[in-house]
Amino acid sequence: MKQNTANPSFLRLPVHFDTDRLQEDLACVPTQAWLAHFNQRIYEGDWSGVPLRAVPGSAIPIYSDPNAQIWEDTPLLAQCPYFQEVIQYFCCPLLSVRLLRLGPGAIIREHRDPMLGLDYGEARIHVVVSTNPDVECRIAGIDQHWAAGECWYADFNQPHSFSNRGKTERIHMVLDCVVNDWLRAVLVN
Repeated sequence: MKQNTANPSFLRLPVHFDTDRLQEDLACVPTQAWLAHFNQRIYEGDWSGVPLRAVPGSAIPIYSDPNAQIWEDTPLLAQCPYFQEVIQYFCCPLLSVRLLRLGPGAIIREHRDPMLGLDYGEARIHVVVSTNPDVECRIAGIDQHWAAGECWYADFNQPHSFSNRGKTERIHMVLDCVVNDWLRAVLVN
């Protein structure tokens, strides 16, 4: 479903990650590591995250602070060798990296993440760790389903929403990347 435009609203990257190995690393994440998402006004149900790369000492470690200058891998990431391998695929500077979980029945209402897209020099990439057929994603008015192991870019400056109408959780590894020549070539070619 790759779009051939200079600045797409979304597209699937030309890589597929091993779902069994993603699940093995996910099993290393302790239950108490999951933090409720800080933006409580835009969701219902369980939307939570685990920082894998964050601002050191941040009071909200799953927040991707656009003003932060220093980002560090978390101790949990050191325990997850395949997550590290996935992250190393991206030949661009990384800001925040986190796991985001949308529990069964949870929804994230339509919203925009300002200043987040190719035009602004920062791209958000989703690696699908686990999902189910009843997870819905809507970006710029277009419904989609992203499968486990797939890797997607979306211009989250566009209106977007997610819902999990299934019986299992949806978990994505979400990487906030600085746009460089490598990433631009992957996204626009």
